[in-house]
Amino acid sequence: MTTAKDLMPGEGNPFLAMSRRFEAAAQLMKLDPGLFEILRHPAKEVTVYLPVQLDDGTIKVFVGYRVHHNIARGPGKGGIRYAPDVHIDEVRALAAWMTWKCSVVDIPFGGAKGGIACDPRKMSRGELERLTRRYTASIIEVLGPESDIPAPDVNTDEQVMAWIMDTYSMHAGNTVTSVVTGKPVALGGSKGRKDSTGVGVHLMTLRSMALRDLKPQGARVLVQGFGNVGGVAARECHATGMKVVGISDVTGGYHNQNGIDIPSALEHVARHKTLAGFKGADPVGNDEFLELPCEVLIPAALENQITSRNAARLQARVVVEGANGPTTVEADRILEERDVLVVPDILANAGGVTVSYFEWVQDRVGYFWTEQRVKRRMKKIMNRAFEEIGGFMEKYRVGMRIAAYMLAIHRVAEVHKMRGIYA
Repeated sequence: MTTAKDLMPGEGNPFLAMSRRFEAAAQLMKLDPGLFEILRHPAKEVTVYLPVQLDDGTIKVFVGYRVHHNIARGPGKGGIRYAPDVHIDEVRALAAWMTWKCSVVDIPFGGAKGGIACDPRKMSRGELERLTRRYTASIIEVLGPESDIPAPDVNTDEQVMAWIMDTYSMHAGNTVTSVVTGKPVALGGSKGRKDSTGVGVHLMTLRSMALRDLKPQGARVLVQGFGNVGGVAARECHATGMKVVGISDVTGGYHNQNGIDIPSALEHVARHKTLAGFKGADPVGNDEFLELPCEVLIPAALENQITSRNAARLQARVVVEGANGPTTVEADRILEERDVLVVPDILANAGGVTVSYFEWVQDRVGYFWTEQRVKRRMKKIMNRAFEEIGGFMEKYRVGMRIAAYMLAIHRVAEVHKMRGIYA
């Protein structure tokens, strides 16, 4: 796996990477200097220290964050992640990416993100519940259906969202289902929400392959990360005739040049929680995995996986970013020189936030849609965004990532112009 010492100075800092891409897009747009200053900074940052009693009776203090990057277009929207290496620059970057992601698909949300530095694999269910409720109570002033709406992210799920919703509702004195998305359907969650990010990644894979004259039938695909995003994307690719030759998770990579039986792999993970012991493919190292022969690479794990260290050795013709920030700025330059098409995260994985918007709408009106209607509307929105980005690519002669940033920045900047500066 790539470590900080393998990278160029500053290459692994996600907020710096986001800022450099924002600046490049803003300069090409000749963005007003005042708007540039507004959009390059977060609007609000909250850091909280969370004392939690562990099962053995000891007290441990965890550090949590919630960042609003920009809420000019609507309430802050963004997930909450639990991981040992969560830090403020990561949360800042993720919040900014949510601003641009919501703007790209033109839904009325701003960008927010949260996280707690913890290792959920070493915590009991009771400890995770106490941590979640303490975190929710500590940031409750910024939460709300009209101000900030969390969702699941790395190592959080619909159960964590249920605890957040319940804690917020207890303080409010009534049930407030619309304060989070990604909840269980029985608590006001939307049908189709769980699979939406992976389904959207698959849709963008098909659209981007067409730009490179690649046919789905038999196209070799690598999927890094086999969780809710990567697993669903792999399933959808397999179902449309693509040959998924590699999958990976925390236990390593698994490769079969003849194609992996994805339903069997999903069944294995459902039984064993990880891919460890899966017999349908040969183990490969994480570094080697990304460089295996393929037409399409879907990085759906964590940030900083495609870097200056390995970008020149990737064999994919198309990279579709299922994760947030998997490709560094330096790697982008190398891939562009090699004519590798990169579908940026703020478009590729926007299916999740699009259906989160649908969930928020359904909760607020108290009327719920069929899964078919959810998927149909999500695909319509993402297809429209893909085509609008294509217009910016053609007009400004830029790659897809910078074009996506330009579209997103344009929409947020226009709202700021109309609203003005409160003084």
